[in-house]
Amino acid sequence: MKDIAETEVEETEKALKPKTWKDTLWNVTKVVLKFAVTSVLLYFVFRKVDFNEVKERLINANYWWMFAALLCFFFSIVISSWRLSSFFKSIDLKLDPRFNFRLYLLGLFYNFLLPGGIGGDGYKIYLLNKNYKLPAKKVFWAIMFDRLSGLWAIGLIIVALIFLIPQIDIHIGIPLSIFIGGSIIYYFVAYKFFREYTRHFFAAHAKAVAVQGLQVLAIVCILLGQNFTGKFSPYLLSFLVSALATVIPISIGGAGVRETVFTYLTKFFPMEKSLAVFLPGTFYIISIMVALLGLYYVIRPSRLEEGLNKGDFNSENKL
Repeated sequence: MKDIAETEVEETEKALKPKTWKDTLWNVTKVVLKFAVTSVLLYFVFRKVDFNEVKERLINANYWWMFAALLCFFFSIVISSWRLSSFFKSIDLKLDPRFNFRLYLLGLFYNFLLPGGIGGDGYKIYLLNKNYKLPAKKVFWAIMFDRLSGLWAIGLIIVALIFLIPQIDIHIGIPLSIFIGGSIIYYFVAYKFFREYTRHFFAAHAKAVAVQGLQVLAIVCILLGQNFTGKFSPYLLSFLVSALATVIPISIGGAGVRETVFTYLTKFFPMEKSLAVFLPGTFYIISIMVALLGLYYVIRPSRLEEGLNKGDFNSENKL
């Protein structure tokens, strides 16, 4: 029976080089379905929120603050690639930092702008498996723990924000206890069953906190670009909850999902509806702008490993 990693490699290969008309049809169908889900979600969002109000916010925004948000997101991606390299090092895969960052940008491009059968994580597994003869399963679990570290960091910041929002009528000890207990179980399972991936465990999770912190800071910058003077915490918490909702790739790069979550949460938190839609929409635009950097390596794939020596990936790295 095939494991998940092998399936990821096969699916990515079929998306890159369809072998039959059925493969091509399935790739097209997935794109159409994601566009349909995105369109439906946005349709329901803008039935409740005036599109013109959101457009006016974009037109009248302070673009210096928008640029600051762009920089925050870009540096979060730099640290994200560094975080992933920590888990790669756990399996003795010592990638050149330049190649690792280029590969991360390429994966980001696939996630946001090629929503067919090619996922960013699947492409990384496929490429490292094909070019460097690395077992797909090991690469898969390194990437999986990279994702889990991000979710853990989101959970940590959510617990901190709950303390700052009086509308959440719950003693801080409850979510804090759940988070601490969950963290202990998480590490125990990782150490017991995936011990090699815990070699740089704490360093990687510290980087994960930095990544999420920078993305939260990007939202703060977007708010400041709207001359916002209210309470930041409801918007920041809603952003993190919406980030959790995008884990399941049902739309184009999470578009529509974040906006839907924000709109729903305006029922519980004191947030302006137009601003609650503008924030995730602007963050999505910023994400696309950074993801477009990966297009260069789609057009010029030879540049992905330019300046690197195949000897950098020597036998000690081939597991």
